[in-house]
Amino acid sequence: MATFERSVEVDWQGSLMEGKGTAKAGTGAFTLPVAFPARIGEPGGKTSPEELMAAAHAACYAMALNGAIGRAGGVSVGRTVVSATVTADKSDAGIKILASKLTVIAHGLEGADAARFREIAQAAEGRCPVSNAYRGTMQITVDARVA
Repeated sequence: MATFERSVEVDWQGSLMEGKGTAKAGTGAFTLPVAFPARIGEPGGKTSPEELMAAAHAACYAMALNGAIGRAGGVSVGRTVVSATVTADKSDAGIKILASKLTVIAHGLEGADAARFREIAQAAEGRCPVSNAYRGTMQITVDARVA
């Protein structure tokens, strides 16, 4: 078993509402501005934990899905486009992350019909490590379509 780690460092300056930070991937793959107002209001070019959760979910699921397609035998897809939308609610008790909706569109599907693709897409969600980490704390749905 190969254990691995990835890290992100956030350098934050100022208060919650007026402050801002920079999230920097340990790999150097990205440096992103973050701010609390971007979390609950207009993003203004800054990201939020929920958007980063959506990015992680979409990327992980795309990998799990394309692995599942490869294992399906005789099924191929020229391209898949995956998006994840994370929904959260802000109340007096704080912010609660409610759901992540995965949407996938298959382009150039061969060897299966749309119903079979939906089955593969649904099964792939169960093999996605990010889905498995989120499951139990939030609702996860998959909307799979063929273009």
